[in-house]
Amino acid sequence: MRHACFLLLATIASGAADVKPGYVAVEKASGHVGFFDSGGKILKEVKIGGHPHEMTFSPDGRYLYTTDNGVLWMTETGQGGNTVSIIDTRTGSLVGTIDLGKYRRPHGIDVDPKTGKLLVTTELPSMLLMIDPRARKIVKEYDIKGKAPHLVKLANDRVWAYTSNTDTGTLSAVNLETGEVKVIPIGERPQGMAFSPDNRRLYVTNMNSDSISVIDTQSKTRIGEIPTGKGPVRIRVTPDGKTLVYALQTGEAVGFANAETRKEETQVKLTGQPVSLTFSKDNQYAFSAVQSQDKIFVIPLRTRKIERIISTPPGSGPDPYLPLRYGAA
Repeated sequence: MRHACFLLLATIASGAADVKPGYVAVEKASGHVGFFDSGGKILKEVKIGGHPHEMTFSPDGRYLYTTDNGVLWMTETGQGGNTVSIIDTRTGSLVGTIDLGKYRRPHGIDVDPKTGKLLVTTELPSMLLMIDPRARKIVKEYDIKGKAPHLVKLANDRVWAYTSNTDTGTLSAVNLETGEVKVIPIGERPQGMAFSPDNRRLYVTNMNSDSISVIDTQSKTRIGEIPTGKGPVRIRVTPDGKTLVYALQTGEAVGFANAETRKEETQVKLTGQPVSLTFSKDNQYAFSAVQSQDKIFVIPLRTRKIERIISTPPGSGPDPYLPLRYGAA
């Protein structure tokens, strides 16, 4: 019986190998990472830590790192998890975990493109960690001087990192070399962040203020505000720097705003509350996941209309959906 099961699994794996995955999704509710083909068909799921929230790739794209937060919503109480999972994108398998020890509920994550070191925010306590994924250990710790850091973004200079501090309505600019922290007041419950192509501007979504703060990264000050629809949570900037695209969670839509005029231009209505907003590799499509419905909406940036809907496994609760950059599962 065991031999028969092995043959069956080998046959399935062989068939799946004929179709290379093009995308990967964090399945927050079920605690998996899902591999999808270019058309959005699920090929494989990998079990990781409880309620993962965000992910990033190693500089060469071979490894995928997820923050295993341990609770479904950051507003929930509880200690949550304290690990970062490591997935080999060539084999589509979990190859290790990084134990964060006393630092619990990891949430945001980014990678240094030169050194490969990870930046991870934790909610308990509110900290920013620098992690060596090869050694699988924390190498630096930073007090961000705010509460509940959500996401983290590393600037192109690789010196300054920014955290959106949800509970204090602030943005922290952290000098990774000196530990200096500049706290910038912004809107209520900030979450998503995206740099302009030249890195001179940082756009931060304020969920409860229904706005996007515009940050000058040279002076580390807020220089403007863009009114949006209800509950902006995640954001991307088009390669030409002209358009901001963002998920409106409570507004149940994807919004488009003009970066120069600082005005919202349109909204694409969805069937539920989106929790993520990512781009395809060619920056022609936006992907926005409605976690509660196990759906990912595909929106061409040119037409600003829903082209199709990707269904994820029942109960998976998808969050970010990203194009793979290396190998095949």
